[in-house]
Amino acid sequence: MIKNFLQELRTQRWDDHRFYHHSRINQSLHFVSALSFVFAYVMLFFDPVVSALVGWLVSMTSRQAGHFFFEPKGYDHVNQATHEHKEDIKVGYNLQRKVVLMAIWALSPMVLYFDPTLFGLVKPWVTMTDFARQVAKIWLVVGIGGLLFRTIHLFFIRDIETGLVWMTKIITDPFNDLKLYHKAPLFLMKGELIDPGLEKHVKHA
Repeated sequence: MIKNFLQELRTQRWDDHRFYHHSRINQSLHFVSALSFVFAYVMLFFDPVVSALVGWLVSMTSRQAGHFFFEPKGYDHVNQATHEHKEDIKVGYNLQRKVVLMAIWALSPMVLYFDPTLFGLVKPWVTMTDFARQVAKIWLVVGIGGLLFRTIHLFFIRDIETGLVWMTKIITDPFNDLKLYHKAPLFLMKGELIDPGLEKHVKHA
């Protein structure tokens, strides 16, 4: 059981890397994202508000910017797959789902702005500091909710193990990304825009 779980985790990580991390810019942004996520994880035990602010404003924005703006979206000759095919088989959040998630995140402060009590759930904010801290709490709920929603969704469209593996992958991604992409900024500074090692790794996988 555990062996199968770990093998599925390796498979999901490998598919994510080979399909969606060709760009050295994207890899470098994932390295930055991973560092800030680790900081956010630590702060979660001391100040969840700071954790949420760093997690969304730094970690998630840098991470998703790499996917949206720098990752090639044409035919993937390395994996012999179209971008549309990769999006269809994506276990977690593909670009379309990410647009929805990021839109919910970006628009959520407006609810608090127009209704400072958040439908009677919180104390009305007075200062901008109060507003920022309450927004951070909403973002924390959005983050946890997005993780749980897709996990449970996978229970029904795939199976329970796939959902639990994906959730484990997402939670541990910052540590795995630090291992995978810590050299990406150095390669990028040398002018290398696309990871040349992917083709070799795919052929020998």
